[in-house]
Amino acid sequence: MSSPGVGGDPKPPCLPRNGLVKLPGQPNGLGAASITKGTPAAKNRPCQPPPPTLAVPPARAALAGGLCPPAGLPLGGPASAPVPGPPAERPPLATDEKILNGLFWYFSACEKCVLAQVCKAWRRVLYQPKFWAGLTPVLHAKELYTVLPGGEKEFVNLQGFAARGFEGFCLVGVSDLDICEFIDNYALSKKGVKAMSLKRSTITDAGLEVMLEQMQGVVRLELSGCNDFTEAGLWSSLSARITSLSVSDCINVADDAIAAISQLLPNLAELSLQAYHVTDTALAYFTARQGHSTHTLRLLSCWEITNHGVVNVVHSLPNLTALSLSGCSKVTDDGVELVAENLRKLRSLDLSWCPRITDMALEYVACDLHRLEELVLDRCVRITDTGLSYLSTMSSLRSLYLRWCCQVQDFGLKHLLAMRSLRLLSLAGCPLLTATGLSGLVQLQELEELELTNCPGATPELFKYFSQHLPRCLVVE
Repeated sequence: MSSPGVGGDPKPPCLPRNGLVKLPGQPNGLGAASITKGTPAAKNRPCQPPPPTLAVPPARAALAGGLCPPAGLPLGGPASAPVPGPPAERPPLATDEKILNGLFWYFSACEKCVLAQVCKAWRRVLYQPKFWAGLTPVLHAKELYTVLPGGEKEFVNLQGFAARGFEGFCLVGVSDLDICEFIDNYALSKKGVKAMSLKRSTITDAGLEVMLEQMQGVVRLELSGCNDFTEAGLWSSLSARITSLSVSDCINVADDAIAAISQLLPNLAELSLQAYHVTDTALAYFTARQGHSTHTLRLLSCWEITNHGVVNVVHSLPNLTALSLSGCSKVTDDGVELVAENLRKLRSLDLSWCPRITDMALEYVACDLHRLEELVLDRCVRITDTGLSYLSTMSSLRSLYLRWCCQVQDFGLKHLLAMRSLRLLSLAGCPLLTATGLSGLVQLQELEELELTNCPGATPELFKYFSQHLPRCLVVE
């Protein structure tokens, strides 16, 4: 037990015989500490007060690993600045969400699917809907079920799709039962799904009716290669909320299907139809309601459509901005003249695979369609250099497709050199073009894409020449 010292201060403890001393508790939170035997001089030294505290700069104290001073005494003296706290710990770069949010934009959709399996942190970042906007998952019928050990089938968990906020799905090879299972197991099916595409499926009239009745959010519908539903199914299932409809390769679709579409879809904005049995009569079913709302019409390989059908179209749908008559092989120059005179708002016109179209049709287009930005003339085998001279006057045309126009020659390309607004030019499969004629295209310095696939005049030397003189243009070989 220590005796009081002078002035009432406690007397420091003396060294015991074994050379060990127990230091009084320090206010630094480290508690009591033991010091081993000192030097022989310290052994024989009488009890002395502890040495005075030395002022040590903060940096040196940290390097020396010294203890913190008692509370109330600032490190480095009374005038010393307060010591800052330890820096906040940052997460590793591989899991820093701010960095990952910027990094993952550089990957494709397929790569994102793989990256989402790396770890939970990456999945949490990648499963934000912003990374999947505009993409449509394609699910085949066999991928919708997992086989249990007992041989029974269980519908797959679609929670991962719901987390990513997909607004559209493409189901391939499904039946009525598969669609009902999808509706029951996908949390967003009732209101969250905006677009549905069914391809090569055995959906019937009943299945189509149940799907559109249950999935109240669907406004875009595509049916391709579905041969089990009939026109009666369209009459019973189509809803006025649908604004975009695409029907292709469905053998039961004919004129009565167009009647159902025109009567039941007053808000239809886009219609794409590939039906071999649709005639001119069907195109007269469109009413004034579609005339105000419909801006896109695609008639693909409608072999029975003639110029009379074109008359019905231009009178019923005067506000069209995009029209495709691709594969309508009975349409002639007179039909194109009707289009040019009556559809002045057109920005896109597709006349591909119309073998009766000649240079005269291009004169009509150039004279009347001043807003046209895209013109597709693939496989129009009667188009010659004269037709290209008419097109050279179109100052608004940005995309021109001349694939497999077998009569276009080098002289015709010279007319195109005046079209400074062109951004995309396709000359794939044009057999009469030479490297000399193609080389002149370097004058189109604003060109962004040039397609020369299967073009005999496109030589390796020409591609090298383009890379030097059209550095900003993508040349498709």
